[in-house]
Amino acid sequence: MLAMLILASKSTTRKALLEQAGLGFSTAPAAIDERALETAAIAAGGDGRDVALLLARHKAEAVAKTHPGAIVIGADQTLSLGTELLHKPTDRHDAATQLDHLRGKTHRLHAAVTLVRDDVLLWSDIQTAELTMREFTAQERDDVLDREGDAILASVGGYRLEGPSIRLFDKVVGDYFTILGLPLLRLLAALRMIAPETLQ
Repeated sequence: MLAMLILASKSTTRKALLEQAGLGFSTAPAAIDERALETAAIAAGGDGRDVALLLARHKAEAVAKTHPGAIVIGADQTLSLGTELLHKPTDRHDAATQLDHLRGKTHRLHAAVTLVRDDVLLWSDIQTAELTMREFTAQERDDVLDREGDAILASVGGYRLEGPSIRLFDKVVGDYFTILGLPLLRLLAALRMIAPETLQ
């Protein structure tokens, strides 16, 4: 009997990654207060990695409560510029402001993933990638934003490495799937160990 696999996310990118990997799953976005959890984690001395792991776990646990017996995938990604955390832009102007803030600097993307069944944390992992933006011009930034459209509003930092935003970068160090927000290879390895039936 196949284990029920649920992605606790509304991310179209994460959904597409799991589909492309051939997994059978359903989606059930988690209703949690991400900013409140982030604030509490930072107040307790946590950093971007801690926040990503905390949010991934809370998402999975929230969905697991209403889906007994299912294996729930929780995932989250944070962007750290030094000790500062950036979030998804609210509009194009906010995206432009974030890109200008990242211009010429190296920032880190932390992607966390967890597996939860009922009230048990089965597994968790976090991976970090380092990305360096070049000294682009305002015209180059605006051209990328024109090409990206509203898609960048769903991406932390105001860019999509898998889209025209790649033009704004000088260097990328890290796993591609981590950059997209889901350490897929680590997740697949965990599923092979914990619930191999999900890969059949």
